[in-house]
Amino acid sequence: MNAAPPPYAELQVASAFSFLRGASRAEELAATAAVLGLAAIGLADRNTVAGVVRMHDVAKQAGIRFLPGARLVFRDGTPDLLCYPRDRAAWGRLTRLLTLGKQRAPHGDMSEAARAANRCFLDYADLLQYAEGQELLVVPPPRLDIAFRAAVADIARDLPTAHIAAARRHRGDDARRLRALAELPLRMVAANDVLY
Repeated sequence: MNAAPPPYAELQVASAFSFLRGASRAEELAATAAVLGLAAIGLADRNTVAGVVRMHDVAKQAGIRFLPGARLVFRDGTPDLLCYPRDRAAWGRLTRLLTLGKQRAPHGDMSEAARAANRCFLDYADLLQYAEGQELLVVPPPRLDIAFRAAVADIARDLPTAHIAAARRHRGDDARRLRALAELPLRMVAANDVLY
């Protein structure tokens, strides 16, 4: 007799609110997750929570658990972090963190980097002030270089409950890359980096 596979929750999802990255509307992503039978779906757009209301409504109608969050993109070289608040107080801290970053961003003519980060200037030190009650997942960059490994060591020291979002990239080096991620001082969580 075959056992049913364990329930899977997709946590690394970007909607069209992640400008120049995600392609689908939040509602479409939630509906597709329900059709696929996922246990839950999390939305983590780049430095914004703009799509969470739309995804929440569709997920609720479809009977799928929804986890609202954000993908924190930093200006100081810190790897991106998926941030999921555990409770209402943590949600308030996340939104205050994003507000702080948006207040710092210059208005008017923006550089490409600022537009890509959704006009939000965050530093790792900011996160440390607002990290209480957040579930955090480090998003590995394309190259797992020395700077990334040093940043992960800092995150493991400062935020020991953080994890690594490990996604297959469907390239020839996937097995080697996953082994390298497993050697880091944070536990891995499976993800798919869903963009549409």
